[in-house]
Amino acid sequence: MTEPPEPAPELDPEQAATAYREVYRAAPAGVWAAPGRINLIGEHTDYNDGFVMPLALPHTTLAAASARPDGVLRLCSGNAPGTGGHGTAGGQPPAVATLTVDTLDPRTRPAGAWTSYPAGVVWAMREQGLPVGGADLHLTSTVPTGAGLSSSAALEVATATALNDLYGLGLPPRRIAELCRRAENAYVGVPCGIMDQMASACCTAGHALFLDTRDLRLRQVPLDLAAAGLRLLVVDTRVKHDLADGAYARRRASCEAGARALGVRALRDVPYARLDDALTALARQAGPGDDGTLPRRVRHVVTENHRVEQVIALLDAGEPEAIGPVLTAGHASCRDDFEVSCAELDLVVAAANDAGALGARMTGGGFGGSAIVLVREKRAGAVADAVRAAFAAAGHRAPRIFPALPSPGARRLR
Repeated sequence: MTEPPEPAPELDPEQAATAYREVYRAAPAGVWAAPGRINLIGEHTDYNDGFVMPLALPHTTLAAASARPDGVLRLCSGNAPGTGGHGTAGGQPPAVATLTVDTLDPRTRPAGAWTSYPAGVVWAMREQGLPVGGADLHLTSTVPTGAGLSSSAALEVATATALNDLYGLGLPPRRIAELCRRAENAYVGVPCGIMDQMASACCTAGHALFLDTRDLRLRQVPLDLAAAGLRLLVVDTRVKHDLADGAYARRRASCEAGARALGVRALRDVPYARLDDALTALARQAGPGDDGTLPRRVRHVVTENHRVEQVIALLDAGEPEAIGPVLTAGHASCRDDFEVSCAELDLVVAAANDAGALGARMTGGGFGGSAIVLVREKRAGAVADAVRAAFAAAGHRAPRIFPALPSPGARRLR
């Protein structure tokens, strides 16, 4: 029997406010939200000054918060084990981390602590001279962690949006995104691009976000797939392979090496029409034992930027079905040239396309996480069932499958 995709999670700011009161024994000044995202096309291009096209999900991080006058930063997660995402654990309040804003320092942050993301936002704001003091924050999230859906960016942007209002900073969404990227790069230590934070801060409902990551010019591109009889599914493989963090840094380093070898500021500056010339130039520079890795990395970035432009042109022409093969081509490039896919992601793409999907690809950094599948509405259930059956046959844990509904970016809810 066909099993329908999971429904979109509902936001409940009142529940978030109640959870805050249970922990801090007072009402919050407000509740703010910031979403996770999927990337329709444009993978590993953002740190190459390239083009991306994310859209926000209904899966969201909520920040119930109040300012404090004493420079103390208290952080509590409603997603601690046993809380079910909100409220208290076993009748006891979840743990509260207490920090001092004057002593926040990336050199002394606890390794691996979730608190580094909101604390990093405070640090980044203060580093820029913004008058941010203490705060009490209670954070809950429906963005799956480890799924490649930018749970960390949602946490950062929800925190920054709350602080922006609490301290009357008047920061526009783009500036919030820049500060959150600074927090993740310099405080948390992840060398990410800015796509995730811009998506969480700047997306609008019913649209994908076309973003030029060099100058942060953006355009909201209408994406009403339902009107065309289409659905975009997210398939969370529920796996995350351990090599991801170091491999991500190596991919970025190889892109920078490719740009240096070609004498350009970033791979964004290699025109698609001149790709063959660029690859020939790299081949001439190859030394003994070179395995061709660098040209493959360059080819992925250049062709992926071109695929973003193809998708925009097709959507502008009213041909959303036609983007399916472009998505699949993007997955092949991520798999073969950039080598950031994995067996589970490849299985989603193969099983979905074999079952009649219009196209599919991994989304996010790779090495696990999620894939997206473009399918006609009438085939959505059958395609989802085919993916589940393929996972069962391979002995994998059942994936989570849910629709990607283009949702609003960060905002205040109460």
